[in-house]
Amino acid sequence: MGVKNLWDILETCKKTLPLHHLRNKRVCVDLSCWMVQLQNVNRSHCPMQDRLYLKGLFHRLRALIALNCSLIFVTDGSIPAIKLSTYRRRLNAGNEAIVDAKNPHNASSLKRNMGSEFSCMIKEAKLLGVALGIQCLDGIEEAEAQCALLNAESLCDGCFTADSDAFLFGARTVYRDICLGEGGYVICYEMDDIERALGFGRDSLITLAILLGSDYTQGIRGFGPESACQVVRAIGDSSVLQRLASEGMSFAKKPKNLKKKGATFVGENKENCADNKRDFYGGESDLPMDNQFLQVINAYMKPKCHSADSDAVYSVLALHPVNRRQLHQICAQYFDWPPKKTDEYILPKIAERNLRRFANLRSTSSELGIHLPMNEMPVKCPVSSIVKQRKMQGREYFEVSWEDMDGLEASVVPADLVESACPEKIMEFEQLKAQKQKPTRKSRQKKQDTKEIDRKLQELMNDIEKESTASTVSLGGTSSEKKIEDHASSSRQKKVDMRADMKEIERKLQELLNDVEKERSSSINITGTAHVQVIDKRTVHLDAEVEHVCNGGNPGGSRPETQIIDLISPPPRVQTREARSTDVIELSDTDNDVSPQHARKMRELRLFMANSRDEFY
Repeated sequence: MGVKNLWDILETCKKTLPLHHLRNKRVCVDLSCWMVQLQNVNRSHCPMQDRLYLKGLFHRLRALIALNCSLIFVTDGSIPAIKLSTYRRRLNAGNEAIVDAKNPHNASSLKRNMGSEFSCMIKEAKLLGVALGIQCLDGIEEAEAQCALLNAESLCDGCFTADSDAFLFGARTVYRDICLGEGGYVICYEMDDIERALGFGRDSLITLAILLGSDYTQGIRGFGPESACQVVRAIGDSSVLQRLASEGMSFAKKPKNLKKKGATFVGENKENCADNKRDFYGGESDLPMDNQFLQVINAYMKPKCHSADSDAVYSVLALHPVNRRQLHQICAQYFDWPPKKTDEYILPKIAERNLRRFANLRSTSSELGIHLPMNEMPVKCPVSSIVKQRKMQGREYFEVSWEDMDGLEASVVPADLVESACPEKIMEFEQLKAQKQKPTRKSRQKKQDTKEIDRKLQELMNDIEKESTASTVSLGGTSSEKKIEDHASSSRQKKVDMRADMKEIERKLQELLNDVEKERSSSINITGTAHVQVIDKRTVHLDAEVEHVCNGGNPGGSRPETQIIDLISPPPRVQTREARSTDVIELSDTDNDVSPQHARKMRELRLFMANSRDEFY
């Protein structure tokens, strides 16, 4: 419970922070408070044997592990003697301890029942925590007091507890609640905000506990949250405890603006108060009033805890690895999970935590002026390479492969984390991505060869066109044998030149076919042989066609010495592409085998060679 109505008083100082606020922090956990929260969920949904509370704890821990939030479990020890009456009243424990009714402070602390149902839940939670590398510190008495001491000594960044009296024990940052999932958050209270906004320091909060009631006292009759706050503010935080210890209840005079009918305030009738001598526990006491105040003040100011330099505290502050084998056994025993399912839940979170630790190491080194390359860091980068870039729920992520992560090959992590930990990996990924998009030197050479073939083809086509035009013009108006012989001689020379050009085209084409053959053999090993055979056959057929064209249709390969031109007969009809579609040489089975530029140039070459055969015939 803590201090009565204190959370309501501190409501204006409450902050709702995103879950990543806990990133790279060390936090103490009042384990009893967490288990009470999870137990309430368990009771409302399913029976205890389903252990929904333990599953909830597992998922809460894995979410914090991914944020590199180091946790320390703290459990309650013995019940303080000053709290026995409150404990009996809450649990109706009967005669669990012999308490002196006249002086309850003389009773010794009470050991808790370690065989109760709740104690068994705490044991299960501790086993799960140890398997996940989370150590547990068993408190001497109050767990929230031990958490507050670690926080006050700067051994942790905050405390997870629902007990508001953590501030009275000296805590500076208290996380009251946590919510996971999308838009997860934590409820946080800072002592700095309380001092600045409300003017209440630790002494003022202890005074509020005495006036309103807490685990150690029932409070003073007649004071509510508003009146108690005004009394404390009127005295001031610097002197409120001193006046309380020296003046007793007389310090709490009723403010003039709070006078109400039927309300009784301490200090109005000192004699009546002295006659009753009612203490803070609701019973009669022979102790002086200031002694009763001192008991409560000392309980908050000097709680029984492990000191900050003790071996017990030192052991829990060290980092411990995850015991994967033990975790498999616990999840199989309590949740009926196979090892594979357990690994799917926890291994990506552990890998993300390792990456955050590596990022922190690099950041700390840079702050100290030590700028080391990634490969010279004393700790190896856990990321092997970046597989791909992703975007989920409007946020940028990278799918990365991991180094030395048994059971996990790849997982998705936030892009900003990778950028802070290993920007070199992002540069490598971008370079590889750019290389895949840029054309290679081989591709550029193919483009140059294609352009050269295109140029040669264009020249041949222009020569054929000029030759046809010259034949029609120069020979149409005369039948002179001398002109015929000159024309025949000129034609033979042009055919010689054209044959040389065709040989050059044939060589370029063969190089392109060889390149296609290599690409096919490197990408498809199974069918590579068949492709080579098909290309060879088509190349042989192409050679025969080229030779046939260059030899003027002479099968023997010899070129006729003279050529008789029939000037009376009409010129041979030029066949269209559709008419000679059966003579077109197919160089590839699919259009996907070569680039679009090559396919276009090959189509032009086939059309040119088909038309060339028509011209020669």
